[in-house]
Amino acid sequence: MCRSIRTLRPPVTPEVGDDDITAAALQYVRKVSGFRSPAAHNREAFDRAVAEVAEATRRLLGDLEVRGSGASRTGGAAGS
Repeated sequence: MCRSIRTLRPPVTPEVGDDDITAAALQYVRKVSGFRSPAAHNREAFDRAVAEVAEATRRLLGDLEVRGSGASRTGGAAGS
């Protein structure tokens, strides 16, 4: 669906920053909404969706257990 969104979990991407998470969330919301840049009357909803998707992504990355890689995200994702 969103080919430009990178995989953010280890070991594929060992260091994930807040910018990486926000960029992925923005790409997702752009794809789903069909807007690259929303009109002023949609800006608040668009920005809120980006923030909510980014937060869900942080939680997901923080909760994932990647077995056999030696990488663990217990205690929260990077950038939190």
